[in-house]
Amino acid sequence: MSAVDAAASGPLVFMVAGEVSGDLIGQRLMRALRARLGAVRFAGIGGARMAEEGLESLFPLSDLSLVGIGEVLPHIPKLLRRIRATAAEIERQAPALVLFIDASGFARGVARRLKKRNWPGQVVQYKAPQTWAYWPWRARAMARDFDLVLCILPFEPAHLARYGGTSAYIGHPALESGAGQGDAAAFRARLGLLPDQPLLVMLPGSRSSEISRSLPLFGAVARRLAAAVPDLRIVVPTVESVAERVRAGVQSWPGQPVVVGGAERFDAMAAASAALCVTGTVTVELALARLPMVACYKVSLLTSLFFVAFVRVRWAAMVNLLLGREAVPEFLQYRATPAALAGAVRRLLTDPAARQAQQADLDRVRALLQPPGGVAPTEAAAEMVVRRLRGGAG
Repeated sequence: MSAVDAAASGPLVFMVAGEVSGDLIGQRLMRALRARLGAVRFAGIGGARMAEEGLESLFPLSDLSLVGIGEVLPHIPKLLRRIRATAAEIERQAPALVLFIDASGFARGVARRLKKRNWPGQVVQYKAPQTWAYWPWRARAMARDFDLVLCILPFEPAHLARYGGTSAYIGHPALESGAGQGDAAAFRARLGLLPDQPLLVMLPGSRSSEISRSLPLFGAVARRLAAAVPDLRIVVPTVESVAERVRAGVQSWPGQPVVVGGAERFDAMAAASAALCVTGTVTVELALARLPMVACYKVSLLTSLFFVAFVRVRWAAMVNLLLGREAVPEFLQYRATPAALAGAVRRLLTDPAARQAQQADLDRVRALLQPPGGVAPTEAAAEMVVRRLRGGAG
């Protein structure tokens, strides 16, 4: 029997990735499942990485890469059509298991529709939505709609268990990203930097809405820092989907900004003196790279009102949430001004004691994120999925 024939005879796993980071997680998981099962088929929604593993996406991943009420509202009719189409496709193909990565709102919509129609298969969420940040109804909905939740933060299983959910901690995917393994010397040599020349990493986000809000703000910060920190160089890591917009946006910045992509982002983190970033997974990557950072985020007015009404956590940066205090300076909404951000970043660039203090906190974060038993997150996730496919409880 050929490899193609063998794969065609295996169980069907329907996978949905909600953004670029989820696409990479999906690719790793597909490889790990294939290594364990040999014969396995895949269908669903993903990007270029999952396509490399043979996934033919039902529709573009970008249709799901939305964040914030203000961005989502105009697309609700299209999203509802996508939810109906995805649920119908799952019923038609009858996979052994459905697995969502990110895309929590979309995932809940599809899962709820499947449950109402008494679909008999199992539904798994990889990367639990941050139900602990909201009122309890979100955790109760997760317990109702998903058979298993694979958590990437150590405190999430206990939280979901309070509302009847079945979950497991598998470790944070950033542990497998390459963060903390960059080549600082090679990157500095490429830019022609002197050994003590300050280098700032600016990470404006990976979504279109994030880029629209953060690039002008970061440009204003860059101009203030260029006047205050001699010989400062700036590097801007980005992802392919927004790379052209980022390159165009930084052309007027001082400091000869360099735009990089792919694994080179981790070389930049290793070589840098400090970072300015939007909140998100990148704060965990920076923590693993031991790079002191300042975090910020801006959303639409409508989304900010939603956060005020429903969000029940004190901090947005994952490092601060894990430590329970503001180890990383963070500036949200109206506090995220060029003057405030430039002042906080300048301190990290010019004060060795401030950098060292934050690095000690980042080391604590890395220890907290280590997966149980030392198993890589992808391997732990694959093992849970295989158990479910074979009739176990996971």
